[in-house]
Order: sequence, then C-alpha cells, then structure tokens
Amino acid sequence: MPLHRRVLVLGGARSGKSRLAQEWAESAASTRVFIATAQAFDDEMRERIAHHQLVRDASWQTREAPLDLTEAILASAHPERIVLVDCLTLWLSNVMLAGRDVNGETDGLVDALSRIQGPVLLVSNEVGQGIVPATALGRSFRDEQGRLNQRIAQACDAVVLVTAGCPVLLKPSPPLNLQLG
Repeated sequence: MPLHRRVLVLGGARSGKSRLAQEWAESAASTRVFIATAQAFDDEMRERIAHHQLVRDASWQTREAPLDLTEAILASAHPERIVLVDCLTLWLSNVMLAGRDVNGETDGLVDALSRIQGPVLLVSNEVGQGIVPATALGRSFRDEQGRLNQRIAQACDAVVLVTAGCPVLLKPSPPLNLQLG
C-alpha cells in the first residue's frame, strides 16, 4: 500500500470527518500536532472548541492558526510527527473576513504542502451539495470553498469523503479506461 503523506478528509457538517481524522492521526503517530483554525466569537463556538479540546488527550500539541495556517503547517510538519488541520473551511472564512487574498493564501498553502516532510491530515467541509446561499457573501464563500477543496485535493496523495461516519476513498482511484468506437 502506498504511503499517503498528505490526506484531505472532506465531509458535510456532522459527517464524522473530524473524529475519523483524529482517530487516524492517533493510530499513525504518538507525536501529534493539532492546528486549530477556529475563532471563538460567541458562546456557541466556544462550546464547540471546548468539546474538540476534550476529545484530544494530553499527547496532542495544539497550535492556533486562524489565519497563518501555512506558517503553522511548515513549523509543525516533521517526519516523526503527524499534523492534523481542523479545518480548512473555518480558515477560509477567516481569510475572507480579514480581506486577505484568497488565491494568494491558497497558493501559499498548496506550495507548503508540496514541501513538507511529515504527514498531514487536512479536514474540510464539502459545501457544494446544499442549497444555493441567499446572499452574495454566502455564494462567494461556497464558490471559494469549492475551489480551495479542488486545489488541496490536487496537492494531496489521498482524498477521503466521509458521510454518516463512513469514509469513501476518492483519491487515489483507478484510471478510467474509456473505449470509443
């Protein structure tokens, strides 16, 4: 089985993607870094963050990187430890709300993924299968999230979609052999 050094774990809200990525990280290495992208702007988000912290034991080192994700990954990645980024969706939201250049930030992240030496799991939401958002900002975010997921999927060795707690391997996939005529 080939080594998958960079893995994108996609799924909808409450699909089980974060739990699965954490289980994989815990089974893969005893030295682990959790890169958190969430910011607690309200009580509900503070409760979500607290829950995520409770399900990680003391063996995890946590780095907060709501905006400077590329630097956090480069500083944390090492062949002897696994990095779990949770999640790209909140990071993108932070980047957009801060008025940063989404394409430039994505370029930097993709470049960093090509240079890291250790394994990394990246968690992201699949947001393109729901209803069309009612606001221009919502539609812009959905579109940017779709583009980000495509770019990160290209940069990763493996992509897994999680639905109802069940992982489905999307990449690598066998080549499609079409016969014409």
